[in-house]
Amino acid sequence: MATFTARMAPLLVVGLALCLSGTWAVDKGNFKTCEQSAFCKRQRALKPGESPYRALLETMELTNTRLTLQLINDNNKVRLLLELYRLQGNITRVKINELKPLKPRYEVPDVLIREPTTEPLSVLSQDENGVVLSLGVESQRVIISARPFRLDIMEGSDVLMSLNSRGLLAFEHLRMRKDTFSYKVTSTVASVWDNIKRVFSSQADPEAEKKEEADPANQAETTKEEEEKVEDGMWEETFKSHTDSKPNGPSAVSLDFSLPGVEHVYGIPEHADTLRLKTTDNGDPYRLYNLDVFQYELYNPMALYGSVPVMVAHSAQRTTGIFWLNAAETWVDISSNTAGKTVFGKMLDYVQGSSETPQTDVRWISESGIIDVFIMLGPTPKDVFSQYASLTGTQSFPPLASLGYHQCRWNYNDQEDVKSVDAGFDEHDIPYDFIWLDIEHTDGKRYFTWDPHKFATPKEMLQGLMDKKRKMVAIVDPHIKVDSNYKIHNEIRTLGFYVKNKDGGDYEGWCWPGSASYPDFTRADMRAWWASMFAYDQYEGTMENLYTWNDMNEPSVFNGPEVTMHKDAMHGSWEHRDIHNLYGLYVQMATAEGLIQRSGGVERPFVLTRAFFAGSQRIGAVWTGDNAAEWDHLKISIPMCLSMGLVGISFCGADIGGFFKSPSTELLVRWYQAGAYQPFYRAHAHLDTPRREPWLFGPENTALIREAVRQRYTLLPYWYQLFYRAHVTGEPVMRPLWVEYPQDLATFALEDEYLIGRDLLVHPVVEEGARGVTAYLPGKDEVWFDVHTFQKHNGAQNLYIPVTMSSIPVFQRGGSIIPRKLRVRRSSTCMEHDPYTLYVALNLQRTADGELYIDDGHTFNYEKKEFIYRKLTFANKVLSSVNLAPDAKFTTDSWIERIIVLGASKPSKVTLKTAGKCLI
Repeated sequence: MATFTARMAPLLVVGLALCLSGTWAVDKGNFKTCEQSAFCKRQRALKPGESPYRALLETMELTNTRLTLQLINDNNKVRLLLELYRLQGNITRVKINELKPLKPRYEVPDVLIREPTTEPLSVLSQDENGVVLSLGVESQRVIISARPFRLDIMEGSDVLMSLNSRGLLAFEHLRMRKDTFSYKVTSTVASVWDNIKRVFSSQADPEAEKKEEADPANQAETTKEEEEKVEDGMWEETFKSHTDSKPNGPSAVSLDFSLPGVEHVYGIPEHADTLRLKTTDNGDPYRLYNLDVFQYELYNPMALYGSVPVMVAHSAQRTTGIFWLNAAETWVDISSNTAGKTVFGKMLDYVQGSSETPQTDVRWISESGIIDVFIMLGPTPKDVFSQYASLTGTQSFPPLASLGYHQCRWNYNDQEDVKSVDAGFDEHDIPYDFIWLDIEHTDGKRYFTWDPHKFATPKEMLQGLMDKKRKMVAIVDPHIKVDSNYKIHNEIRTLGFYVKNKDGGDYEGWCWPGSASYPDFTRADMRAWWASMFAYDQYEGTMENLYTWNDMNEPSVFNGPEVTMHKDAMHGSWEHRDIHNLYGLYVQMATAEGLIQRSGGVERPFVLTRAFFAGSQRIGAVWTGDNAAEWDHLKISIPMCLSMGLVGISFCGADIGGFFKSPSTELLVRWYQAGAYQPFYRAHAHLDTPRREPWLFGPENTALIREAVRQRYTLLPYWYQLFYRAHVTGEPVMRPLWVEYPQDLATFALEDEYLIGRDLLVHPVVEEGARGVTAYLPGKDEVWFDVHTFQKHNGAQNLYIPVTMSSIPVFQRGGSIIPRKLRVRRSSTCMEHDPYTLYVALNLQRTADGELYIDDGHTFNYEKKEFIYRKLTFANKVLSSVNLAPDAKFTTDSWIERIIVLGASKPSKVTLKTAGKCLI
């Protein structure tokens, strides 16, 4: 949902009249650039090659679980503590914190699924210049250089990754402010007290005093430190009309990473940008700071709704990953020694024998917290996915119905409107599973309520949907209307669960209800209370087929700095600046737990969120926010969802047709076609746009949309099996081609086509008026079959495909078996007991294989081994299956009705063997 639109409370509409005028477009002036963000500007001003940090090798301690080592900043004598861990699964963890901070610094909780399992490190050699440690994996080792501090991870003679090789490590230590009266009084009192101790203590030890003075660890206030320049924005910062009080002063952390041999890096969503991340030398860094951005701009490093601080680096030789565990505002700079070189320039380098190795340098800058980084060493893409999943968890296993089609709008007007739209899908023979209600369904934007006039009998409405085996999603946002007659507000206020402002009162800001307060979801007791509100006796009018949508959870504060919460708001003893990017994750976590609890722990939840962080994948689904009805927004949905998949979030989609503006009929049809082959499939539209249910654009276009949606439903068995694999392994469902073809350079920057699993290649039509598309079919030993015509094409070629309005270019990989259900009904639940058809695509170079996964589609009973999971194989003209989970048991009424073999000649005879019988 957009921020500044007509659904504001009347009082707020007046104040925002100017914001509503003119064209819909992002107002960049509402959001900071690096130059306007004091800590980013400070850190970016540091010059490479001038690192003040030195490793004190004499302080090194090595135990079975970790190595510790002190670092000293030779400019101010402040010491840091380096912790180095070798983790199970080829992961190295590096933590850097102050040795003796003035007060604790924030360390991110609740993101790691458990404390990672460590493995022993061993010292291979050591001298006054550094130490060499074994990582225990073949010839992998870590080299710590002392002056200046540098850390290199090597395999054989190859450097895999270097830390602080450019000397851009920076750690702003906590300190007392020196230009205030309170500090002067404190200093005077401390000085007097020290003198009294020296004069009157008969046990004074002059040698001990000298030793204490000489210990740099105790020199939090030194002469050199006092001479440090106090820059603007260190102790107070103003942006537009908002002032950030910064009571803890400067606290930023930064570290650079060098990746030899790497030219392609990906990840760090969310940005409306290319799949391959660009260099940032001539512009702003990529920003990670969850924000409600009104109609975001494309191909821009600006922050959006979610942040996952994970970068994946890929070359033909290796894939690695960097997970920067910090929830504060973060900027990521990227530079490359090959950036800007043309293909001709690179060829010239090759011909001339240029010895320069490609290298990408990355620098992470965060406003507060500590440095806590996990280096995932691959070496394959799927190894990196597994490594990251071992830290933060895998994609939640969604209910099968949530993989179907979702119909949404801001807003369906009332129960009759819902009933009419539901009937329209039946009348036009278009399947769907969920219809959605936006904020207007509530009683005056009071969440957990229903409008008493428009939705007077919600259970009757829900029962009508249940009778057709359909479901509903209703929105529940985390801003709570300040209203003494509102039960939810009164309980949160009484329990003291609201976020506090810097002065200790309940934080208030403006959002959809008008004046609103914000629950402190960082508190486990607050999350437990929130979850309890989804119980059927608390959330009146709800039934088991009602699910939830968390929007505006960045959090969005219309009158706040950058349309979000003030950084000096308080969550207990922590400032909002420390936890900002976690807030949305906590909201979704508490909501999902509520849906689970209301079913007694039986039913899988479905919760859609707009804001997210590392770990959000294990809770639910994400969408790309308030896009627009423009062709470029259709195009950008592909790299945006691919980027999320690379960092664990597979359940991603974009609003079909665009949220803002009105799509042309051609654009709407093309978007339905593209969306049918993306994980989350939902149409959504702004309140001010004309209605756009699928049957409102003439019979011909209705038929095109119907066909796209039906294609989605026939493939639900394949989608469901892929989500099960994602849940088990961490592999993305929707993936770039290079994941499966990691040595094929032609795939590294492709973002207009992608794979679903390993076996379906999709190249949506995303150009207006297109008469054809060119798809790259990878793999020199591969063959690909057009799923519509069954025509066979060889791999390792660019294939021109003529297209009409009915075309959705999709190819099945030869050597694969994909299950489908061809009897499409009004919803996925209606298809539960229908038979399967197996599509066997042959490649004469290899055996064809695939998988079939079946369970009840909605409960956690699969965790009790109640499912069917079989591997399907076609070899030597025989199709067979093997049970992949012999200890699992499940009974289904479905059967395999048909087998379609692509690339085979017609057989003279077919024999079916089952349970010892032979049928011809």
